[in-house]
Amino acid sequence: MRKQNSGFIINISSGAGRFGYPGASAYVSTKFGVEGLTESISYELEPFGIKVILIEPGFIKTNFQQAIVRSQHPDSPYSQMMQKRAAASSQFFQHGFEPELVAKTVLTAINTPNPNLRYLVGKDVEEWVKSKNSMTDTEFHDMMMKDL
Repeated sequence: MRKQNSGFIINISSGAGRFGYPGASAYVSTKFGVEGLTESISYELEPFGIKVILIEPGFIKTNFQQAIVRSQHPDSPYSQMMQKRAAASSQFFQHGFEPELVAKTVLTAINTPNPNLRYLVGKDVEEWVKSKNSMTDTEFHDMMMKDL
């Protein structure tokens, strides 16, 4: 890509790279890492004509939830929180967006002369990021803890 002075690097992350939430610290931390990597290399690769794009989906209708390993012992102090988070996630996945929306967003980004660094995918994650950006850290924390 440097030799031809053009190209795209598309990283698929998650809206979870924008804010933490209870019961998903390992997952969220990996998404924060993808966010930092993507933003950093975008600066480094721009002089070589390489565009770096980050796709940040919300809940997408996939088998992701079935692949989650829940090894939480019932006597764990986190058990109740994890059960509530799993129930909420189940609802979100059932009402999630089709995977094609992610593909369409990628196509939109690479066909845009000057693409954005970040593309949120789904009204759910758009609303969460909007809330996060309009609240203080304390207000957002209280919202996230409300149902736990």
